[in-house]
Amino acid sequence: MRKAWAFAAAIGIIFGSWQAHATQVLRVGVSAGPYAEILRYTAELAKKDGIDARIIEFSDWTLPNAALAAGDLDLNNFQHQPYLDNQVASRGYDLVSVGKSIIVPFGIYSKKITRFADVRDGAITAIPSDPSNGARGLQLLEKAGLITLRSGVDVTATVADIIDNPKHLRIKELDAAQLPRALDDLDFSVVSLNYAINAGLNPKAALLLEDDQTKWNLVFAARRQNRDDPTIRRFIEIYRSPEVKAFTLTRFDGTILTTW
Repeated sequence: MRKAWAFAAAIGIIFGSWQAHATQVLRVGVSAGPYAEILRYTAELAKKDGIDARIIEFSDWTLPNAALAAGDLDLNNFQHQPYLDNQVASRGYDLVSVGKSIIVPFGIYSKKITRFADVRDGAITAIPSDPSNGARGLQLLEKAGLITLRSGVDVTATVADIIDNPKHLRIKELDAAQLPRALDDLDFSVVSLNYAINAGLNPKAALLLEDDQTKWNLVFAARRQNRDDPTIRRFIEIYRSPEVKAFTLTRFDGTILTTW
């Protein structure tokens, strides 16, 4: 009997060891809101492949890259390529994009007007304060016909590149997370969809939303030495699956767009 128990215990230890080895832990950073919800759904699907994806939410856009560079994360998904490029250049991170994810449209929101024809002279608006998203916000204001930017500035645009401002807009630069809360004090504002949803704003009521032709899609980022890690690659494959596409389009009523 003792031999039988010893044999069973040995099998249990071996099996437990195999399970621990077979399950791959993946720490994924994301900004709070819709991005995180999609990743949590992906994590449930990834369990079938032995991937224990732990989704870690951040409220500050500067932290997910810092945590990834420091080795506290294996992957993050919250930024577009211009933002990643800016962070790499300004902070020296050795991070690379390893796959496209979703398009989370910027929108122009207001609690005071319902059409751009009602924008008053000297209206106060706001854009994100970080360089790449500030440029994105300015491009959306240009698309709305409110300003004209100097030709060729693209993702490096700043308020200094405005060459025509017929409504004499006063443009404030605020932290992206603060933009929805500042709407009471603004005529209108450029807001990222994740922060808009968190603040209870309805994307379908936006004065203008980016469409699927925007180049500001989100990317997955990893440390350069891990860019070909099989667990990371498999998780991204699961994310870019028909199941996750259907979930995203249904759950967010078509306001979040997929790149696959």
